[in-house]
Amino acid sequence: MSTLYRDTGVVLRVQKLGEADRIVTLLTRRYGKIRAVAKGVRRTRSRWGARLEPFNHVDVQCYTGRSLDVITQCQTLDAFGTGVVSDYSRYTAGCAMLETADRLVSEEGSGQSGETLRVYLLLVGAIRALAGRERDASLILDAFLLRAMSHAGWAPAITECAKCASPGPHRAFSVAGGGAVCEVCRPPGSVLPGPAVFDLLDALLHGDWEVTDAAEAPTRRDTSGLVAAHLQWHLERQLRSLPFVERRGDPTAAAAPGATPIA
Repeated sequence: MSTLYRDTGVVLRVQKLGEADRIVTLLTRRYGKIRAVAKGVRRTRSRWGARLEPFNHVDVQCYTGRSLDVITQCQTLDAFGTGVVSDYSRYTAGCAMLETADRLVSEEGSGQSGETLRVYLLLVGAIRALAGRERDASLILDAFLLRAMSHAGWAPAITECAKCASPGPHRAFSVAGGGAVCEVCRPPGSVLPGPAVFDLLDALLHGDWEVTDAAEAPTRRDTSGLVAAHLQWHLERQLRSLPFVERRGDPTAAAAPGATPIA
């Protein structure tokens, strides 16, 4: 028996289905991640097809189907896509956010788990900040990634050793080791990113925007490299969107660009 339900959500991705339909993946507030068919939205006369585009924050009504749910109504709450897609740096940063949220909430119909709700709220806030164009896109992205990892239990150690929990500041950072590491615990392959990088990591995680906005470009690049490497280590795969984000180093590398490796 089909059941109607309604929720608010962010459009993560869309894909074509048949000649006129789309499959829309949304991260919603109450029902978690859902995939639903939007019938006829690719026709030129569709009245609400443009609402179901990535980045948009929408209110949708669906009914449950045998394999895929079907969207019956859609209202725009926030047209974030308008402020994101016209700017390359914001668009690529936003794509990385959507892909990260999609990966972190892996199961469809994940429901009202605390982690899923926190990721949803974090994503809405991050996309709103991107669309507002008041802050550097790479800073917003790195803050989102760090906080999303924190919700998933993957946040890197910053102010204490990831191995023995001795208080810092520490000089070395190990992606495989979990973050900052002391002289005794540091494993081979650790890097020396510089004190300003640790300060920026901590500021991004805790929302100290006065510190983040004052960070110099080399520090931002090195920090972005570590954040991307740490995330992909835990996801155990590369995010397709990260290589296109401006001012990033190689996101597949375990070391931040410009950091000094330790044998």
